Amino acid sequence: MNYWLMKSEPDVFSYDDLVRKGKAEWDGVRNHAAQGHMKAMRKGDLAFFYHSNIGLEAVGIMTIVEEAAPDSTDDSGKWIAVHVAPHEKLAKPVSLKAMKADSTLSDMVMLRQSRLSVAPLSKAHFDHIVAMSKA
Repeated sequence: MNYWLMKSEPDVFSYDDLVRKGKAEWDGVRNHAAQGHMKAMRKGDLAFFYHSNIGLEAVGIMTIVEEAAPDSTDDSGKWIAVHVAPHEKLAKPVSLKAMKADSTLSDMVMLRQSRLSVAPLSKAHFDHIVAMSKA
């Protein structure tokens, strides 16, 4: 199993929106590095749902339910998307500020490449963020 962090602006699509829908296409990603990460995703992988721009925090966990396929919002056929479903809401959100302050997460990809909208996580980082949400 692989672990990921995926960003969405909550005023466009929030974790609560995903819960209401039950399943959604993670579309609109137009960065080559992020696309590479999405191509590496496998059914059953887990990803944090991170609210960007507003909140700046991990708020829930999603399951990848469908692997890379053409992005329905892309007319060029160049970009891909994955489908996700809600797994569980975090006990409490984990802020970007808290992640940056925690030395255990200092080598986390998202903290080194903050503009990346889809980034891999190690199992240790994933488990640590889950523990932070319960503290």
